[in-house]
Amino acid sequence: MSAYLESAKSLHKAIHKTLIEEWDPIGVGNIPEAQDEYDSYIPEIYRMLISRQPKHKIFEYLWWLESEHMGLSGDRQRTEAFAERLLNLVGISSLN
Repeated sequence: MSAYLESAKSLHKAIHKTLIEEWDPIGVGNIPEAQDEYDSYIPEIYRMLISRQPKHKIFEYLWWLESEHMGLSGDRQRTEAFAERLLNLVGISSLN
């Protein structure tokens, strides 16, 4: 397996893990049958991370998922902190 493919696979797994264990806005992290609940969001988050999108763009996507797509009221501070957490997966830290 190429280093690029291995790196991409590793980042996909890390995104999956953080979505289900740390973000989990609908609270399905402890349900074995629901471990793939957020997997459809991974490709877009991956794209945003590898293209070095700023934190506010990642936040906007997550906030849209929570508030529009899922219809939840959400917690803006928690979601913003999670956007920072995602950036940290690829070694990017943001102050904005």
